Amino acid sequence: MTQDAKRCRGRRTKVRTEYREGEKEKLNRHWRGLFLDKLAETSNVTASAKAAGVSPSRAYKIRRVEPEFNAQWRAALVEGYEHLELEVLGYLRAADPARKMDVAGALKLLALHAQTVARERALREDDDEQAVLDSIDAFIEDMRQRRAANAAILSEDVTSDGAD
Repeated sequence: MTQDAKRCRGRRTKVRTEYREGEKEKLNRHWRGLFLDKLAETSNVTASAKAAGVSPSRAYKIRRVEPEFNAQWRAALVEGYEHLELEVLGYLRAADPARKMDVAGALKLLALHAQTVARERALREDDDEQAVLDSIDAFIEDMRQRRAANAAILSEDVTSDGAD
């Protein structure tokens, strides 16, 4: 289970009966993590919901009402499309006649979601850039504090030397 999926644990969103169609009476309390893992693997919401033991309607409902789950969903889809890109590339490079793949279908799916994936990657890179800038700011602030502490120690030494 991903680290982000673990953070969603324990949250309960009320779901109306119509969103529970086809589900077992008692859900696996880890269904979100199972769903997200399968979504990253397949990029298929229906298959992911089935693997998690929930209805796709529930998954969509939770995505609408829980911003963190929505972000995790998008990240899982980006990961899934990255997997698909690598699979298609590997298939095309291997040229193994025994292996079957719907390349046209895969390329069509990637093209349909290219804008979404590009937006998510840009958001992720922007977050990474901000994290780097925050780290640099923290490092500079730490250096300033150490410099001030060293200056204070040196001024104490000078003062104590003059008292002798």
